[in-house]
Amino acid sequence: RCGLAAGRSYSGGGAYPSVSLACPLPGVPKAVFAAAEGRERFETRVTVLENGLRVASQNKFGQFCTVGILVNSGSRHEAKYLSGISHFLEKLAFSSTAQFGSKDEILLTLEKHGGICDCQASRDTIMYAVSADARGLDTVVNLLADVALKPRLSDEEIEMTRMAIRFELEDLNMRPDPEPLLTEMIHAAAFRDNTVGLNRFCPVENTDKIDRDVLHSYLRSYYTPDRMVLAGVGIEHEQLVECARKYLLGVEPVWGTGQSRGVDRSVAQYTGGIIKVEKDMSDVSLGPTPIPELTHIMIGLESCSFLEDDFIPFAVLNMMMGGGGSFSAGGPGKGMFTRLYLNVLNRHHWMYNATSYHHSYEDTGLLCIHASADPKQVREMVEIITREFILMAGAVGEVELERAKTQLKSMLMMNLESRPVIFEDVGRQVLATNTRKLPHELCALIGQVKPADIKRVVTKMLHKKPAVAALGDLTDLPSYEHIQAALSSKDGRLPRLYRLFR
Repeated sequence: RCGLAAGRSYSGGGAYPSVSLACPLPGVPKAVFAAAEGRERFETRVTVLENGLRVASQNKFGQFCTVGILVNSGSRHEAKYLSGISHFLEKLAFSSTAQFGSKDEILLTLEKHGGICDCQASRDTIMYAVSADARGLDTVVNLLADVALKPRLSDEEIEMTRMAIRFELEDLNMRPDPEPLLTEMIHAAAFRDNTVGLNRFCPVENTDKIDRDVLHSYLRSYYTPDRMVLAGVGIEHEQLVECARKYLLGVEPVWGTGQSRGVDRSVAQYTGGIIKVEKDMSDVSLGPTPIPELTHIMIGLESCSFLEDDFIPFAVLNMMMGGGGSFSAGGPGKGMFTRLYLNVLNRHHWMYNATSYHHSYEDTGLLCIHASADPKQVREMVEIITREFILMAGAVGEVELERAKTQLKSMLMMNLESRPVIFEDVGRQVLATNTRKLPHELCALIGQVKPADIKRVVTKMLHKKPAVAALGDLTDLPSYEHIQAALSSKDGRLPRLYRLFR
Protein backbone atom coordinates (compact mmCIF):
# COMPACT_ATOMS: atom_id res chain seq x y z
CA ARG A 1 0.00 0.00 0.00
CA CYS A 2 2.95 2.31 0.74
CA GLY A 3 4.69 1.48 -2.51
CA LEU A 4 4.43 3.21 -5.87
CA ALA A 5 0.80 3.01 -6.86
CA ALA A 6 -0.78 3.85 -10.16
CA GLY A 7 0.17 7.29 -11.33
CA ARG A 8 -2.30 10.14 -11.51
CA SER A 9 -2.25 12.48 -14.48
CA TYR A 10 -2.18 16.24 -13.95
CA SER A 11 -2.54 19.12 -16.39
CA GLY A 12 1.25 19.42 -16.55
CA GLY A 13 1.38 16.00 -18.14
CA GLY A 14 3.51 14.45 -15.36
CA ALA A 15 2.52 11.37 -13.39
CA TYR A 16 2.90 11.40 -9.56
CA PRO A 17 2.82 8.34 -7.32
CA SER A 18 0.09 8.17 -4.67
CA VAL A 19 1.95 7.67 -1.38
CA SER A 20 0.15 7.47 1.97
CA LEU A 21 0.98 10.32 4.36
CA ALA A 22 1.46 7.70 7.09
CA CYS A 23 4.54 6.29 5.31
CA PRO A 24 8.01 7.81 4.74
CA LEU A 25 8.49 9.23 1.26
CA PRO A 26 10.70 6.98 -0.86
CA GLY A 27 14.23 8.29 -1.40
CA VAL A 28 13.93 11.08 1.25
CA PRO A 29 16.40 11.03 4.19
CA LYS A 30 14.88 10.34 7.61
CA ALA A 31 13.97 13.56 9.45
CA VAL A 32 15.74 14.43 12.69
CA PHE A 33 13.49 16.43 15.02
CA ALA A 34 14.64 18.85 17.73
CA ALA A 35 13.81 17.63 21.21
CA ALA A 36 13.17 19.76 24.31
CA GLU A 37 15.98 19.29 26.81
CA GLY A 38 13.72 19.11 29.82
CA ARG A 39 11.51 21.83 31.29
CA GLU A 40 14.52 23.61 32.86
CA ARG A 41 15.54 24.65 29.35
CA PHE A 42 12.58 27.04 29.28
CA GLU A 43 12.64 28.32 32.84
CA THR A 44 13.60 31.89 33.63
CA ARG A 45 17.11 32.12 35.05
CA VAL A 46 18.01 34.91 37.50
CA THR A 47 21.48 36.03 38.67
CA VAL A 48 22.06 38.78 41.23
CA LEU A 49 25.28 40.79 40.70
CA GLU A 50 27.44 42.16 43.50
CA ASN A 51 25.83 45.62 43.28
CA GLY A 52 22.30 44.20 43.64
CA LEU A 53 21.36 44.34 39.95
CA ARG A 54 19.26 41.35 38.89
CA VAL A 55 19.89 39.73 35.50
CA ALA A 56 17.00 37.61 34.18
CA SER A 57 16.78 35.69 30.92
CA GLN A 58 14.37 33.41 29.10
CA ASN A 59 15.54 31.20 26.27
CA LYS A 60 13.51 31.39 23.05
CA PHE A 61 14.33 30.14 19.59
CA GLY A 62 14.94 32.79 16.94
CA GLN A 63 17.50 35.12 15.40
CA PHE A 64 16.30 38.19 17.30
CA CYS A 65 16.27 39.00 21.00
CA THR A 66 14.56 41.58 23.21
CA VAL A 67 16.68 43.06 26.00
CA GLY A 68 15.92 45.89 28.36
CA ILE A 69 16.33 47.53 31.74
CA LEU A 70 13.32 47.82 34.06
CA VAL A 71 13.48 50.24 36.99
CA ASN A 72 11.24 50.22 40.05
CA SER A 73 10.33 53.84 39.46
CA GLY A 74 7.15 55.56 38.31
CA SER A 75 4.60 58.26 39.02
CA ARG A 76 3.67 56.63 42.35
CA HIS A 77 7.18 57.46 43.64
CA GLU A 78 6.92 61.21 42.98
CA ALA A 79 5.42 62.13 46.37
CA LYS A 80 8.54 64.10 47.42
CA TYR A 81 9.12 65.52 43.93
CA LEU A 82 7.31 67.48 41.26
CA SER A 83 4.59 65.43 39.58
CA GLY A 84 5.47 64.48 36.00
CA ILE A 85 9.14 63.47 36.29
CA SER A 86 8.48 59.92 35.02
CA HIS A 87 6.61 61.36 32.05
CA PHE A 88 9.66 63.53 31.28
CA LEU A 89 12.06 60.58 31.59
CA GLU A 90 9.92 58.52 29.21
CA LYS A 91 10.08 61.25 26.56
CA LEU A 92 13.82 61.88 27.11
CA ALA A 93 14.77 58.21 26.77
CA PHE A 94 17.17 57.24 23.98
CA SER A 95 18.34 60.84 23.52
CA SER A 96 22.04 61.85 23.64
CA THR A 97 24.27 60.10 26.18
CA ALA A 98 27.93 60.12 27.21
CA GLN A 99 28.80 57.85 24.24
CA PHE A 100 26.16 58.82 21.70
CA GLY A 101 25.86 62.41 20.53
CA SER A 102 22.20 62.30 19.51
CA LYS A 103 19.10 60.15 19.15
CA ASP A 104 19.95 59.71 15.45
CA GLU A 105 23.32 58.22 16.37
CA ILE A 106 21.59 55.73 18.69
CA LEU A 107 19.10 54.75 15.98
CA LEU A 108 21.89 54.30 13.41
CA THR A 109 23.79 52.06 15.84
CA LEU A 110 20.69 49.92 16.36
CA GLU A 111 19.99 49.84 12.63
CA LYS A 112 23.25 47.94 12.06
CA HIS A 113 21.72 45.08 14.06
CA GLY A 114 18.18 45.50 12.73
CA GLY A 115 17.15 46.95 16.07
CA ILE A 116 14.33 49.14 17.38
CA CYS A 117 13.99 50.80 20.78
CA ASP A 118 11.21 51.97 23.07
CA CYS A 119 10.65 53.38 26.56
CA GLN A 120 7.43 53.15 28.58
CA ALA A 121 6.73 54.64 31.99
CA SER A 122 3.83 53.41 34.11
CA ARG A 123 2.71 54.07 37.67
CA ASP A 124 5.28 51.73 39.19
CA THR A 125 7.86 50.88 36.50
CA ILE A 126 9.91 52.50 33.77
CA MET A 127 11.15 50.22 31.02
CA TYR A 128 13.91 50.76 28.42
CA ALA A 129 13.79 48.03 25.75
CA VAL A 130 15.57 47.11 22.53
CA SER A 131 14.74 44.35 20.03
CA ALA A 132 17.66 43.46 17.76
CA ASP A 133 19.69 40.65 16.23
CA ALA A 134 21.02 38.44 19.05
CA ARG A 135 24.55 38.75 17.63
CA GLY A 136 24.54 42.43 18.58
CA LEU A 137 23.89 41.75 22.29
CA ASP A 138 27.13 43.41 23.47
CA THR A 139 26.29 46.63 21.59
CA VAL A 140 22.68 46.58 22.82
CA VAL A 141 23.57 46.19 26.53
CA ASN A 142 26.26 48.88 26.20
CA LEU A 143 23.67 51.22 24.67
CA LEU A 144 21.02 50.42 27.31
CA ALA A 145 23.49 51.05 30.15
CA ASP A 146 24.44 54.40 28.63
CA VAL A 147 20.79 55.42 28.06
CA ALA A 148 19.71 54.53 31.60
CA LEU A 149 22.76 55.73 33.57
CA LYS A 150 24.47 58.40 31.46
CA PRO A 151 21.88 60.54 29.65
CA ARG A 152 23.11 64.07 28.83
CA LEU A 153 19.71 65.74 29.43
CA SER A 154 20.75 68.81 27.48
CA ASP A 155 18.74 72.06 27.72
CA GLU A 156 17.63 71.66 24.11
CA GLU A 157 16.34 68.10 24.71
CA ILE A 158 14.49 69.16 27.85
CA GLU A 159 12.84 72.06 26.00
CA MET A 160 11.78 69.73 23.17
CA THR A 161 10.35 67.36 25.77
CA ARG A 162 8.33 70.20 27.32
CA MET A 163 6.82 70.92 23.91
CA ALA A 164 6.08 67.24 23.27
CA ILE A 165 4.35 66.85 26.66
CA ARG A 166 2.23 69.99 26.17
CA PHE A 167 1.14 68.65 22.77
CA GLU A 168 0.35 65.21 24.25
CA LEU A 169 -1.75 66.73 27.07
CA GLU A 170 -3.68 68.81 24.55
CA ASP A 171 -4.21 65.77 22.34
CA LEU A 172 -5.35 63.71 25.35
CA ASN A 173 -8.21 66.13 25.99
CA MET A 174 -9.27 66.13 22.33
CA ARG A 175 -9.32 62.38 21.68
CA PRO A 176 -12.65 60.76 20.81
CA ASP A 177 -11.67 57.82 23.05
CA PRO A 178 -11.53 59.16 26.63
CA GLU A 179 -10.38 55.86 28.18
CA PRO A 180 -6.82 57.06 29.08
CA LEU A 181 -8.29 60.18 30.72
CA LEU A 182 -10.90 58.15 32.62
CA THR A 183 -8.22 55.72 33.82
CA GLU A 184 -6.32 58.67 35.32
CA MET A 185 -9.48 60.00 36.92
CA ILE A 186 -10.55 56.66 38.45
CA HIS A 187 -7.09 56.13 39.98
CA ALA A 188 -7.13 59.66 41.39
CA ALA A 189 -10.58 59.04 42.89
CA ALA A 190 -9.70 55.59 44.30
CA PHE A 191 -6.31 56.55 45.81
CA ARG A 192 -6.69 60.26 46.44
CA ASP A 193 -3.31 62.06 46.67
CA ASN A 194 -1.27 58.91 47.33
CA THR A 195 0.86 56.33 45.44
CA VAL A 196 -0.97 54.97 42.35
CA GLY A 197 -3.46 57.83 42.59
CA LEU A 198 -0.78 60.37 41.67
CA ASN A 199 -1.01 61.72 38.12
CA ARG A 200 0.83 59.63 35.52
CA PHE A 201 0.95 62.56 33.10
CA CYS A 202 2.90 65.72 33.82
CA PRO A 203 0.55 68.58 34.82
CA VAL A 204 0.82 71.59 32.48
CA GLU A 205 1.96 73.87 35.32
CA ASN A 206 4.95 71.58 36.04
CA THR A 207 6.38 71.45 32.52
CA ASP A 208 8.46 74.62 33.05
CA LYS A 209 9.53 73.66 36.58
CA ILE A 210 11.20 70.34 35.72
CA ASP A 211 14.84 70.82 34.71
CA ARG A 212 18.11 68.85 34.78
CA ASP A 213 18.66 69.40 38.52
CA VAL A 214 15.19 68.11 39.40
CA LEU A 215 15.66 65.07 37.15
CA HIS A 216 19.13 64.30 38.58
CA SER A 217 17.78 64.57 42.14
CA TYR A 218 15.06 62.02 41.32
CA LEU A 219 17.40 59.70 39.38
CA ARG A 220 19.89 59.70 42.26
CA SER A 221 17.21 58.25 44.55
CA TYR A 222 15.53 55.73 42.27
CA TYR A 223 17.97 54.66 39.54
CA THR A 224 20.06 52.44 41.79
CA PRO A 225 21.20 48.88 40.85
CA ASP A 226 19.10 47.22 43.58
CA ARG A 227 15.95 48.72 41.96
CA MET A 228 16.85 47.51 38.45
CA VAL A 229 16.47 44.33 36.40
CA LEU A 230 18.29 43.62 33.15
CA ALA A 231 15.96 41.21 31.34
CA GLY A 232 16.49 39.41 28.06
CA VAL A 233 14.54 36.98 25.89
CA GLY A 234 16.14 34.96 23.11
CA ILE A 235 19.73 34.96 24.42
CA GLU A 236 21.96 32.71 26.53
CA HIS A 237 21.93 33.59 30.21
CA GLU A 238 25.72 33.44 30.68
CA GLN A 239 26.22 35.82 27.76
CA LEU A 240 23.76 38.33 29.24
CA VAL A 241 25.39 38.13 32.69
CA GLU A 242 28.81 38.71 31.11
CA CYS A 243 27.53 41.84 29.32
CA ALA A 244 25.87 43.06 32.55
CA ARG A 245 29.15 42.73 34.44
CA LYS A 246 30.95 44.57 31.67
CA TYR A 247 28.61 47.56 31.35
CA LEU A 248 26.48 47.76 34.52
CA LEU A 249 28.82 46.75 37.34
CA GLY A 250 30.78 49.53 39.04
CA VAL A 251 29.49 52.19 36.64
CA GLU A 252 29.35 55.78 37.95
CA PRO A 253 26.04 57.35 36.80
CA VAL A 254 26.08 60.87 35.38
CA TRP A 255 24.20 62.25 38.42
CA GLY A 256 26.84 60.94 40.82
CA THR A 257 26.35 59.18 44.13
CA GLY A 258 25.59 62.18 46.33
CA GLN A 259 22.96 62.52 49.02
CA SER A 260 19.51 61.36 47.88
CA ARG A 261 16.15 62.53 49.18
CA GLY A 262 15.21 58.96 50.03
CA VAL A 263 12.94 56.41 48.42
CA ASP A 264 9.19 56.71 48.96
CA ARG A 265 8.01 53.38 50.39
CA SER A 266 4.38 54.40 50.98
CA VAL A 267 1.76 51.68 50.79
CA ALA A 268 -1.32 52.48 48.68
CA GLN A 269 -4.26 53.77 50.72
CA TYR A 270 -7.62 53.18 49.07
CA THR A 271 -9.95 56.13 49.73
CA GLY A 272 -12.77 55.88 47.21
CA GLY A 273 -14.54 59.03 46.05
CA ILE A 274 -15.70 60.76 42.90
CA ILE A 275 -14.02 62.96 40.29
CA LYS A 276 -16.26 64.76 37.83
CA VAL A 277 -15.21 66.71 34.73
CA GLU A 278 -17.96 68.63 32.96
CA LYS A 279 -17.03 68.66 29.28
CA ASP A 280 -18.82 69.40 26.03
CA MET A 281 -18.51 66.16 24.03
CA SER A 282 -20.84 67.24 21.23
CA ASP A 283 -18.07 68.19 18.79
CA VAL A 284 -15.84 65.14 19.33
CA SER A 285 -15.58 63.59 15.90
CA LEU A 286 -13.22 61.31 13.99
CA GLY A 287 -13.39 61.90 10.26
CA PRO A 288 -16.50 62.88 8.29
CA THR A 289 -18.88 60.68 10.35
CA PRO A 290 -19.70 62.45 13.62
CA ILE A 291 -19.52 60.46 16.85
CA PRO A 292 -22.68 60.85 18.96
CA GLU A 293 -22.42 62.99 22.07
CA LEU A 294 -21.73 60.65 24.99
CA THR A 295 -21.28 60.82 28.73
CA HIS A 296 -18.65 58.44 30.12
CA ILE A 297 -18.81 56.86 33.57
CA MET A 298 -16.26 54.58 35.23
CA ILE A 299 -17.07 52.89 38.55
CA GLY A 300 -14.38 50.95 40.41
CA LEU A 301 -13.79 49.03 43.64
CA GLU A 302 -10.53 47.96 45.27
CA SER A 303 -9.42 44.44 44.30
CA CYS A 304 -6.00 43.10 45.35
CA SER A 305 -2.28 43.11 44.65
CA PHE A 306 -0.83 40.83 41.96
CA LEU A 307 1.25 39.25 44.75
CA GLU A 308 -1.86 37.91 46.56
CA ASP A 309 -3.53 34.55 45.93
CA ASP A 310 -6.82 36.30 45.12
CA PHE A 311 -5.27 37.92 42.05
CA ILE A 312 -6.14 34.89 39.87
CA PRO A 313 -9.87 34.81 40.88
CA PHE A 314 -10.04 38.56 40.20
CA ALA A 315 -8.48 38.02 36.76
CA VAL A 316 -11.09 35.31 36.02
CA LEU A 317 -13.87 37.62 37.27
CA ASN A 318 -12.66 40.41 34.99
CA MET A 319 -12.69 38.02 32.03
CA MET A 320 -16.17 36.80 33.00
CA MET A 321 -17.47 40.41 32.99
CA GLY A 322 -15.70 41.19 29.69
CA GLY A 323 -17.68 43.61 27.56
CA GLY A 324 -16.75 46.01 24.79
CA GLY A 325 -18.35 48.40 22.33
CA SER A 326 -21.87 48.13 20.95
CA PHE A 327 -20.50 47.63 17.40
CA SER A 328 -18.22 44.67 18.17
CA ALA A 329 -18.82 41.60 16.03
CA GLY A 330 -17.87 37.97 16.54
CA GLY A 331 -18.63 34.91 18.62
CA PRO A 332 -17.36 33.35 21.87
CA GLY A 333 -13.72 34.12 21.04
CA LYS A 334 -14.57 37.83 20.98
CA GLY A 335 -16.16 37.64 24.43
CA MET A 336 -19.75 37.92 23.18
CA PHE A 337 -20.91 35.58 25.96
CA THR A 338 -19.50 37.72 28.78
CA ARG A 339 -21.89 39.28 31.29
CA LEU A 340 -21.52 42.85 30.09
CA TYR A 341 -22.52 41.74 26.58
CA LEU A 342 -25.37 39.44 27.58
CA ASN A 343 -26.84 41.55 30.42
CA VAL A 344 -26.03 45.07 29.28
CA LEU A 345 -25.15 45.66 25.62
CA ASN A 346 -27.55 43.05 24.21
CA ARG A 347 -30.47 44.30 26.33
CA HIS A 348 -29.97 48.04 26.20
CA HIS A 349 -29.46 49.21 22.62
CA TRP A 350 -28.71 52.78 23.73
CA MET A 351 -25.56 51.73 25.63
CA TYR A 352 -22.56 52.64 23.49
CA ASN A 353 -19.92 50.81 25.54
CA ALA A 354 -19.58 48.66 28.66
CA THR A 355 -16.14 47.23 29.42
CA SER A 356 -14.50 45.74 32.51
CA TYR A 357 -10.87 46.57 33.42
CA HIS A 358 -8.58 45.21 36.12
CA HIS A 359 -5.52 47.21 37.22
CA SER A 360 -3.20 45.47 39.69
CA TYR A 361 -0.06 46.67 41.49
CA GLU A 362 2.36 45.44 44.16
CA ASP A 363 0.16 46.53 47.06
CA THR A 364 -3.35 47.09 45.69
CA GLY A 365 -5.64 46.74 42.69
CA LEU A 366 -8.73 48.22 41.08
CA LEU A 367 -11.56 46.47 39.24
CA CYS A 368 -13.71 48.91 37.27
CA ILE A 369 -16.39 49.10 34.60
CA HIS A 370 -16.40 51.83 31.95
CA ALA A 371 -19.76 52.65 30.37
CA SER A 372 -20.92 55.34 27.95
CA ALA A 373 -24.31 56.48 26.71
CA ASP A 374 -26.33 59.53 25.70
CA PRO A 375 -26.31 62.23 28.46
CA LYS A 376 -30.10 61.87 28.92
CA GLN A 377 -29.68 58.22 29.97
CA VAL A 378 -26.83 58.62 32.45
CA ARG A 379 -29.01 57.85 35.48
CA GLU A 380 -30.24 54.58 34.01
CA MET A 381 -26.74 53.66 32.83
CA VAL A 382 -25.29 54.11 36.35
CA GLU A 383 -28.14 52.01 37.76
CA ILE A 384 -27.41 49.17 35.30
CA ILE A 385 -23.64 49.17 35.94
CA THR A 386 -24.19 49.29 39.71
CA ARG A 387 -26.53 46.30 39.44
CA GLU A 388 -23.84 44.36 37.56
CA PHE A 389 -21.41 44.92 40.44
CA ILE A 390 -23.98 43.58 42.93
CA LEU A 391 -24.84 40.59 40.75
CA MET A 392 -21.16 39.59 40.77
CA ALA A 393 -21.76 38.33 44.33
CA GLY A 394 -24.61 36.09 43.15
CA ALA A 395 -24.55 32.62 41.64
CA VAL A 396 -21.79 31.85 39.16
CA GLY A 397 -22.69 29.29 36.51
CA GLU A 398 -20.24 26.47 35.85
CA VAL A 399 -20.45 27.02 32.09
CA GLU A 400 -19.71 30.76 32.23
CA LEU A 401 -16.89 30.17 34.74
CA GLU A 402 -15.27 27.49 32.58
CA ARG A 403 -15.63 29.74 29.53
CA ALA A 404 -13.96 32.66 31.37
CA LYS A 405 -11.11 30.43 32.59
CA THR A 406 -10.54 29.00 29.11
CA GLN A 407 -10.59 32.48 27.60
CA LEU A 408 -8.11 33.76 30.20
CA LYS A 409 -5.73 30.85 29.54
CA SER A 410 -6.07 31.39 25.81
CA MET A 411 -5.32 35.12 26.10
CA LEU A 412 -2.32 34.42 28.36
CA MET A 413 -0.81 31.88 25.99
CA MET A 414 -1.48 33.95 22.85
CA ASN A 415 0.13 37.04 24.37
CA LEU A 416 3.19 35.00 25.34
CA GLU A 417 3.73 34.11 21.67
CA SER A 418 5.24 37.59 21.34
CA ARG A 419 8.88 38.00 22.37
CA PRO A 420 8.51 41.60 23.68
CA VAL A 421 5.56 40.49 25.84
CA ILE A 422 7.63 37.65 27.31
CA PHE A 423 10.39 40.18 28.00
CA GLU A 424 8.01 42.48 29.89
CA ASP A 425 6.52 39.57 31.82
CA VAL A 426 9.98 38.31 32.83
CA GLY A 427 11.19 41.79 33.83
CA ARG A 428 8.11 42.80 35.82
CA GLN A 429 7.83 39.50 37.71
CA VAL A 430 11.54 39.41 38.62
CA LEU A 431 11.44 43.10 39.62
CA ALA A 432 8.54 42.41 42.00
CA THR A 433 9.28 38.89 43.29
CA ASN A 434 12.87 37.95 42.22
CA THR A 435 11.39 34.98 40.36
CA ARG A 436 8.88 34.18 37.61
CA LYS A 437 5.82 31.97 37.46
CA LEU A 438 5.80 30.10 34.17
CA PRO A 439 2.69 29.95 31.94
CA HIS A 440 1.88 26.34 32.85
CA GLU A 441 1.89 27.29 36.56
CA LEU A 442 -0.47 30.21 35.93
CA CYS A 443 -2.76 28.01 33.82
CA ALA A 444 -2.90 25.48 36.66
CA LEU A 445 -3.89 28.23 39.12
CA ILE A 446 -6.57 29.53 36.73
CA GLY A 447 -7.97 26.00 36.40
CA GLN A 448 -8.34 25.71 40.18
CA VAL A 449 -10.68 28.74 40.52
CA LYS A 450 -14.11 27.73 41.84
CA PRO A 451 -17.44 29.64 42.03
CA ALA A 452 -16.86 30.03 45.78
CA ASP A 453 -13.57 31.88 45.08
CA ILE A 454 -15.38 34.39 42.84
CA LYS A 455 -18.08 34.96 45.44
CA ARG A 456 -15.47 35.40 48.21
CA VAL A 457 -13.42 38.05 46.40
CA VAL A 458 -16.53 39.95 45.26
CA THR A 459 -17.99 40.01 48.79
CA LYS A 460 -14.72 41.45 50.09
CA MET A 461 -14.65 44.00 47.28
CA LEU A 462 -18.23 45.22 47.82
CA HIS A 463 -17.44 46.27 51.41
CA LYS A 464 -15.33 49.17 50.08
CA LYS A 465 -16.48 52.64 49.07
CA PRO A 466 -16.76 52.99 45.28
CA ALA A 467 -14.47 55.13 43.14
CA VAL A 468 -16.30 57.04 40.41
CA ALA A 469 -14.99 58.99 37.40
CA ALA A 470 -17.46 60.93 35.25
CA LEU A 471 -16.76 62.85 32.04
CA GLY A 472 -19.13 64.79 29.76
CA ASP A 473 -22.59 66.25 30.34
CA LEU A 474 -23.28 65.28 33.96
CA THR A 475 -26.64 66.99 34.48
CA ASP A 476 -28.46 63.71 35.24
CA LEU A 477 -25.61 61.98 37.10
CA PRO A 478 -26.82 60.50 40.43
CA SER A 479 -25.04 61.75 43.53
CA TYR A 480 -22.07 59.83 44.92
CA GLU A 481 -24.14 58.99 48.02
CA HIS A 482 -26.79 57.32 45.84
CA ILE A 483 -24.16 55.23 44.01
CA GLN A 484 -22.57 54.22 47.31
CA ALA A 485 -25.94 53.31 48.83
CA ALA A 486 -26.85 51.21 45.77
CA LEU A 487 -23.58 49.28 45.95
CA SER A 488 -24.00 48.62 49.65
CA SER A 489 -27.35 46.84 49.04
CA LYS A 490 -26.20 43.24 48.78
CA ASP A 491 -29.58 41.81 47.74
CA GLY A 492 -29.17 42.99 44.13
CA ARG A 493 -32.91 43.46 43.66
CA LEU A 494 -33.75 45.93 40.93
CA PRO A 495 -36.81 47.59 42.57
CA ARG A 496 -34.74 48.81 45.52
CA LEU A 497 -32.03 50.12 43.20
CA TYR A 498 -34.67 51.77 41.03
CA ARG A 499 -36.05 53.70 44.01
CA LEU A 500 -32.55 54.79 45.05
CA PHE A 501 -31.82 56.34 41.65
CA ARG A 502 -35.25 57.91 41.25
